[in-house]
Amino acid sequence: MRILFTNQQSHTIIRRRIALSYYSGRNIANIMSSSTSYSMADQDARFSKAKADNNERYLNIDSVYDPSFLKGKRVAITGANRGLGLELVKACTAAGSEVVGIVRSNSDELKALNPKEIVEGVDFTDNKSGAQVVEGIKSGPIDILINNAGYFMREEETLENLHFEEEMKMIDICAIGPLRVTSAILNAGLMKEGSTIIMITSQGGSVSWRTTQNPEGHDYGHHMSKAAQNMMAVLLSQEVKPKGIAVGILHPGFNKTGMTEKYKEIWEKEGAVDPSVGAKRVLYETGKVTMETTGKFINCEDGLEIPF
Repeated sequence: MRILFTNQQSHTIIRRRIALSYYSGRNIANIMSSSTSYSMADQDARFSKAKADNNERYLNIDSVYDPSFLKGKRVAITGANRGLGLELVKACTAAGSEVVGIVRSNSDELKALNPKEIVEGVDFTDNKSGAQVVEGIKSGPIDILINNAGYFMREEETLENLHFEEEMKMIDICAIGPLRVTSAILNAGLMKEGSTIIMITSQGGSVSWRTTQNPEGHDYGHHMSKAAQNMMAVLLSQEVKPKGIAVGILHPGFNKTGMTEKYKEIWEKEGAVDPSVGAKRVLYETGKVTMETTGKFINCEDGLEIPF
């Protein structure tokens, strides 16, 4: 027997189904989040607690760092010519990895490390950059891709001092740039089941943490670009999951680099570290990325999740 409904009855049923779906999803999300250990939003308090607790994982990454999983792996790193990227190349090379450095401009420091390959002249804002990277990788498939290249405007933004072109540049480089490169590498078949994609993002991309870390607002471009990168990374993790490829979304911690120099006055207070330490933190968490943890946003300082 067929039961016929009026338009009004049909609309009511649809609304109820949507509501049921919404509340069911929300309850599931609440159940999942209740068992999650989150990192602390307040950077100063986080560092102080680590010292008070004598947290070896936080204060001395060498106490847990084991790079043996990197031996023989082919690791591609964007933004490999300086800062954290250069230190990642050093650490991976020391661990016995074959490293492919992907850079806009080469550096003497990178060349001195003698990586397996250097793909240079890559403009991450260019839609052809992905194809350029694929063409430049001559030595075979990639086991680990670390999207590290980024851009951070030094000048602080307020409503009275907005830089729209710079904002678009940050979004282009930080969010769309890694998608250009990653999609091209995947579509070229250079990553297979069991490989790992890492997105070096920032706690600054956590919308949930803005009221704590930025109670007065400011720096629109940086935070928007990292939030967009996080969204891209989660969507990517879902799309490549059936292929057996895991995605790690990592805040590398507070590192003493040119990119964070505008915060130099709080480096010591908030536990900023040399990028060589930051690189080990990133690689330690890279080794823990699995299909079970794919798409999670992790703070490399303490290994805990950051809420989106």
